[in-house]
Amino acid sequence: MADLKLVYGALSLDDAEYRLEEFGEKWGKKYPQIVKSWEANWTELSTYFKYPEEVRRLIYTTNAVEGFHRMLRKYTKTKTIYPTDDAVRKSVFLSIQEITKKWSMPVRDWGIIIGQLMIFFDGRFQRSLSA
Repeated sequence: MADLKLVYGALSLDDAEYRLEEFGEKWGKKYPQIVKSWEANWTELSTYFKYPEEVRRLIYTTNAVEGFHRMLRKYTKTKTIYPTDDAVRKSVFLSIQEITKKWSMPVRDWGIIIGQLMIFFDGRFQRSLSA
């Protein structure tokens, strides 16, 4: 739904709340459960807006774990029975090797994002980089 994308794609929390209200007015009768769910969970969903725009863009566009699991499933679902546990491990290992070959796109504005995360998380991010 393009109208829902306007909510989580908003530039500010105020704009997102306005868009959510518009979304509810437009779609509330047809999809009451969706509107109720968004409204009931708005406090948790809106924490996304406390981050700077570049970080939000990274969160929104990068669903790395879900994408990784989807690709891993794509490689492993063709085999339903593995003769040994070792065969499963080898299959998963080779799948991971193929998946990571495709990880070549750099993250846009990564230098800016790192700086913002260092400020936002006050030292914790720096420690995780050096670990």
